[in-house]
Amino acid sequence: MSIYRIHFTWKDKARTIRCRGLDMTHPYFVSLEELIFPESSSVIIGPHDDEMRREFGDSRTIMIPFQNVSLIETLKEPDEQRTGRVINFAGTDEEK
Repeated sequence: MSIYRIHFTWKDKARTIRCRGLDMTHPYFVSLEELIFPESSSVIIGPHDDEMRREFGDSRTIMIPFQNVSLIETLKEPDEQRTGRVINFAGTDEEK
């Protein structure tokens, strides 16, 4: 399953949001479903993330006008990004 990162303009500011569902069949809007926000348990909360959560956190679906969208990226799930390669680092004690 893919994750989408959408770059758009909202209230005269450049914004970025991630979601799991993307629908572009509407003639004037991009529909974003299952919005993804950073973990709220983090000690450091970015002002951008906090503002996006307050603005869209309760939304199930948002529709952004096409003219406000500047870029749509398709990302891999975090588990898919792992290559499974293991690199062994030998310590100085093990080499003797």
